[in-house]
Amino acid sequence: MSPISHELPGPMKEDTSLIAQDQWVLVTGATGFIGSRVVETLLNHGFRNVRCFARPSSDMARLDAIAGRHSGARIELIKGNLLSRQDCVTATREAAVVFHLAAGVSEKSFPDAVMNSVVTTRNLLDACVSHKRLRRFVNVSSFAVYSNRQNPRWRQLDEACPVESHPELRGDPDCFAKVKQDELVAEYGQRFGIPYVIVRPGCVYGPGKKDINGRVGVGTFGIFLHLGGSNTIPFTYVDNCADAIVLAGLKPGIDGEVFNVVDDDLPSSRQFLRWYKKHVRRFRSIYVPHAASHALCYAWERYSTWSQGQLLPVFNRRRWHANWKKTRYTNDKLKSRLGWAPRVPTSEGFRRYSESYRAGHHA
Repeated sequence: MSPISHELPGPMKEDTSLIAQDQWVLVTGATGFIGSRVVETLLNHGFRNVRCFARPSSDMARLDAIAGRHSGARIELIKGNLLSRQDCVTATREAAVVFHLAAGVSEKSFPDAVMNSVVTTRNLLDACVSHKRLRRFVNVSSFAVYSNRQNPRWRQLDEACPVESHPELRGDPDCFAKVKQDELVAEYGQRFGIPYVIVRPGCVYGPGKKDINGRVGVGTFGIFLHLGGSNTIPFTYVDNCADAIVLAGLKPGIDGEVFNVVDDDLPSSRQFLRWYKKHVRRFRSIYVPHAASHALCYAWERYSTWSQGQLLPVFNRRRWHANWKKTRYTNDKLKSRLGWAPRVPTSEGFRRYSESYRAGHHA
């Protein structure tokens, strides 16, 4: 294990940053779990003009607390909707870097996912094109876009691995939306010269995140089915993830690149589930071996086809390969190209996570 560090990132030297510290940066989804950490990380790096875009219904408590800790900075809050083209024009005005974290919240249908993740991104990109002053657009995507069906090199998933060519067949609106969003950003980069970087976090966890990631298992059937087994889970602590996102926006010479975000010392699904039951909460679970889970996904997929969609294909072989196939992960590119290192080791991240959960549960 790496030594535990509680240090916040210090100010970034302006001669090593893409933009000056007094230039405007925009963070969409700024009140969210990751977005609020991105805002604070920017301020800790010395940036003084941070514009935060959020829905009118968003809880502002996190941003209010951040503003209280950085009284010398100018934190501008814009409440609006990215489906409004005018709101996007207002938000991107004078922005040198855009960190785009806003997305649909747990979309349950493909139309909602497209509307709240793809259309909103297009509106934001169009606004950036109209201003003609953007230095970089950072699109925060997800590991969900990778197909992982024909994974070479000893089952290692990295930035060179293919994404889903037909994401609609995964049966996952979030996956579909993220694939289309990434494609749109790359298209605007090619057609309009928008400089962009795509960041794909793994399983982001930390205080405020209570659900067990689906790569570990699912509780759909009234009891938790442990599907991960000995698989490695691509965790990244929320502060480490925010550090990576900020570096992706500020590091010169990386336009057009993709970066996966995972921490060091990743646990297996079995190790994590054992730890979770001991330190967070206890519940019943049943382990489903990989051969059995693959067979169940295949049977579900076949029945869905036979019934002409009466049973939605939420479990299928594409989802099995993406979530439960035995896979290794690497953060080599993130470290070598961005100079990133996980500020919070996994052991410390889990400790903070369990303490936060217990404090909230007993509050």
